[in-house]
Amino acid sequence: MTSENDGKVTALIMAGKRSGVLDPLAERAGVAQKCVVPVGGMPMIERVVMNAAQSPRIGEIRIVAHDADEIASIPSIAKLMEDGRLQFKPGAFNLVDSVFAGAEGVTYPMLITTADNCLWLPEDFTEFADKAIASQAGAAAALARKENVMAADPHGQAKFYEFSDGGYSNCNAYWIGNAQALAAAEIMRGGGQFVKYPKRIAKAFGVINLIRFFLGWGTKEKIFAQVSRRFGFAMIPIEMSHGYCAIDVDNERTFQVTEKLLLKRLATA
Repeated sequence: MTSENDGKVTALIMAGKRSGVLDPLAERAGVAQKCVVPVGGMPMIERVVMNAAQSPRIGEIRIVAHDADEIASIPSIAKLMEDGRLQFKPGAFNLVDSVFAGAEGVTYPMLITTADNCLWLPEDFTEFADKAIASQAGAAAALARKENVMAADPHGQAKFYEFSDGGYSNCNAYWIGNAQALAAAEIMRGGGQFVKYPKRIAKAFGVINLIRFFLGWGTKEKIFAQVSRRFGFAMIPIEMSHGYCAIDVDNERTFQVTEKLLLKRLATA
């Protein structure tokens, strides 16, 4: 698949917040929303945006947010706005509708990730984009092998998808190759927490695929191929090289893990 934008990919970074609910990490940090909580001395959203911006594959950056002002006041983000490379899109009531709002008028292909994906480096964004483009996928999801995640930190991720070819964790990064494939965003409704809410898989994938998913009938490629037939376009799993790609800042535990890994990265740089 070739880009409509000189080989560049649009990055859509989800930075919304729950209506009427102050995230515990935000409350502790004294900020209005989780995405600006400092992690390793830098607001989460700034870390994600700057790493994405440094990938040679990423062109335009869109931030989907309910409270853009607090984010836009960060100097490095303000500079990207001045340069015409970054824009804000208003968040909707739920994650999926926010994705559709953020994608309005977008130049495909599009890489979607979250503002708490603090451990992704520029080379990780490049790896995901390169593999997705090479696959010619309509849609894709980034996964990390269980062994690699545990090697990065044994406390970094609690949930894994079990396929016949091993355990994998969701990396909160998705690929949308074209407007038709945007329908795959339905899979992310409810934050993609399929392990916690099996009915969501049944609705998106079908009951037979749900059974196969939990019984490990087939490799991840086979399961995704079955899902692809349901959606009508190719949707593939993309295995990331680094286990840290599956560790994001969901709570106090993963906050501490992320800070520890960032310090370790700084010490070995």
